[in-house]
Amino acid sequence: MGTAAGRDTNEVLIVTGMSGAGRSTAADALEDLGWYVVDNLPPQMLKPLMELSGVASATLPRVAAVVDVRGGEMFAELPEVLRGLRDARKLRTVFLDASDEVLVRRFEAVRRPHPLQDDGTIVDGIRRERRRLAAVRERADIIIDTSGYNVHQLATEISELFSEEGQARHSLTVLSFGFKYGLPADADIVADMRFLPNPFWREDLKALTGEDPRVRDFVLGQPGAIEFIDAYAAALHPVLQGYQRENKRHSTLAVGCTGGKHRSVVTAIELGNRLAQEEGIAVRVRHRDLGRE
Repeated sequence: MGTAAGRDTNEVLIVTGMSGAGRSTAADALEDLGWYVVDNLPPQMLKPLMELSGVASATLPRVAAVVDVRGGEMFAELPEVLRGLRDARKLRTVFLDASDEVLVRRFEAVRRPHPLQDDGTIVDGIRRERRRLAAVRERADIIIDTSGYNVHQLATEISELFSEEGQARHSLTVLSFGFKYGLPADADIVADMRFLPNPFWREDLKALTGEDPRVRDFVLGQPGAIEFIDAYAAALHPVLQGYQRENKRHSTLAVGCTGGKHRSVVTAIELGNRLAQEEGIAVRVRHRDLGRE
């Protein structure tokens, strides 16, 4: 890995996203990391908060503001506020999302109504919220799909993600997944490994995973496998350099195969090893669907 950059100061992070997607858990995890967390901040207060953070940099080096639909009519101005602050290099947005089905289950589990459902159903509230948040999600620097997380896993994800702040100019998550379980909602780049023979059809490899040396040797021994991985890593070099120039601090490279057990796991590990040599890049390799079969 390349040399580490110094830790940024006077950072302001906006934590937003869908109700039920884990904003409170994320805020608690950030607070545990030493961030000063402000909950339910009106968007109009973001600029004064940034100014305060700049003046009191010694005591407020990193501030996280939870901004969401609880702000009512004031929240509607968030996209406009973000556009007005687009040149603020220290301001970033993390958007927490989850599938409608997961959000419904979470609201039913706590027996609370959705803040926007009014006289309708939970689903009605979720749909209204998605419409209101569409522009914010589009502008977010980091999108985290919490559908498959419990509170502890989300806290770990936040901790891992933001503990890398200052260790590198860009953190890259290389995520293996299975297409049959759906495309990761937070993927920035997707690689499809289904052009390689599937070890699932080999009786001696079917029960193993891509973390096993026998599966690795089989996958990498296929025509075009090594050539693809080498060429793909090389093609990502200008992309990762561009992300750093544009101050995009995190991205997700999703690597898929049919079930997320063999080919995608091998490829994610190999790409992770190569991309970890990039200057200023911190790489994490995760396997979303390993163990689901």
